[in-house]
Amino acid sequence: MVKKKQLDFWSIVKVAILLFICLTILYPISTVVIRSVTNAEGHVTLANFLKFFTTKYYLDVLKNSLFVSAITTIFSIIIGVFMAYVLTRYDIRAKKLINIVIILSLMSPPFIGAYAWIMLFGRSGLVTEFMLNVFHITLPTIYGKWGIISIFTIKMFPYVYLFTSGAMGSIDSSLEEAAENLGSSKWQRLRDITIPVVLPSILAGSVMVFTSCISDFGTPMLIGQNYKVLATLVYEQYMSEIGTSSNFAAAVSMVVIGLATAVLIFQNVYINRRNYNMSAMRPPQTVHLKAGARVAVMIPVLIVVFVCMLPQLVVIVTSFRNCNGPYFVEGWSLDSYRMIFTRMVRSIKNTYVFSVFAIIIMVVIGSLTAYVTVRKRSALTQITDVVMMFPYVIPGAIMGLSYIIAFNRKPFFLAGTAFIMILSYSVRKIPYTVRSAVGFLHQMDPFVEEASINLGVSPGKTFFKITLPMMLPGVISGAILSWIETINELSSSIMLYSGKTSTIAVAIYNEVARNSFGTAAAMATILTLSAAIMLVVANVVSKGKVSIV
Repeated sequence: MVKKKQLDFWSIVKVAILLFICLTILYPISTVVIRSVTNAEGHVTLANFLKFFTTKYYLDVLKNSLFVSAITTIFSIIIGVFMAYVLTRYDIRAKKLINIVIILSLMSPPFIGAYAWIMLFGRSGLVTEFMLNVFHITLPTIYGKWGIISIFTIKMFPYVYLFTSGAMGSIDSSLEEAAENLGSSKWQRLRDITIPVVLPSILAGSVMVFTSCISDFGTPMLIGQNYKVLATLVYEQYMSEIGTSSNFAAAVSMVVIGLATAVLIFQNVYINRRNYNMSAMRPPQTVHLKAGARVAVMIPVLIVVFVCMLPQLVVIVTSFRNCNGPYFVEGWSLDSYRMIFTRMVRSIKNTYVFSVFAIIIMVVIGSLTAYVTVRKRSALTQITDVVMMFPYVIPGAIMGLSYIIAFNRKPFFLAGTAFIMILSYSVRKIPYTVRSAVGFLHQMDPFVEEASINLGVSPGKTFFKITLPMMLPGVISGAILSWIETINELSSSIMLYSGKTSTIAVAIYNEVARNSFGTAAAMATILTLSAAIMLVVANVVSKGKVSIV
């Protein structure tokens, strides 16, 4: 009699992860794909795409998105590479503090930056009124495409900086020394040696900038006014079609996904066609500058850091100012905080409750996925790893739309519930946990696990007793960063929330839209402080090796 082969622990885990991916990622995305090529009656048609690509208004929106994303990416590369080069090559003071400020600016949602700039440079902004009343100068408007680009650049350049600074700090200095011995100037070495060698990292950061710009909803919605982009178009088209059809919104979503995918493919093809291998045995030494040169280098660095800090500072200061409706009046008080803790307690509670449940899901699924990806490599686990990263590049508004379409009918009627919010957050932010855990696993020697299994301990018990505690710093640091991103999430939340499931990010957006700037500032301050505290915790847990990318 032939014994039936029993499933071992990791086979069960692989099946469970595959079911999770199919239900929470592939199924929702497939509903958007199907909806985009069907009409209201369910018949297959390309009319939705024809409508998009043959209507001038929609083509203008596409051009707007491409223009904003491309120009922001160029500016982010210039600022990010400059900051990375200066901070890795010269003895700049307070480097750790500068890094924390830059990372913290990346951890806050872009729409908070938009709100802060409205407070400063809006029609009734502090700087706008000061320049008009004192110097009779009318400043250029913050609204429109250049306002969006400015805010996006300030928000997004840290992606390029973080990727590039790591690469520049580990480049083999012998390459630059050889160029110097051959008579190359510093500019020639930077142009011909340094930049080409770290180009993969620059491109990786650039892809993050481009896809983040394409997907962001809050900033264009707040200050874009009549300047529409694809993310706002998806939202408006869906909201205008509730109760009738969301097919066209799905088609627009597919255009956005196509753009993000095309950029990723371009990056991979470009990098794979070139060889960037080198030895990192001799990292570059920090150059000690004379006083005059140090000041000259520090000035632009401090300007960038100040601009990064400014939105958070404006938000915090504004939260303590007295308000009379949409207007600020003289004096300071805690009235805005009293108001949010009486009128918006549900939004605050929802934010932290939803994020905690989402983190539990992320830690469990993320750590198991990381383990099978690294230790149980197969074609299936590699595909699983790639699919798990899909939500990382798919815009939040589109993921929200896919969840509405997929889970707004039997057997999965979840629309308007807390569970759909938690599930969306888990899927959207789990890549941070997976990537951090994978990084730690690659550094861990598997001999301890193998010894445990050879001594008769089951694979499952070995993982929970030995492997998981060893990889816990990576899991926790990634989970904390996932948590920070979760509490700041707006794009998917604005699509999925109901009156009972509003979050802080949604409440801030609604308060700004109603010109209730004091309460919006108080809510934004809570998010900023939460992100700062958790960023410090992540650095302590990972012993300074925390990474958000």
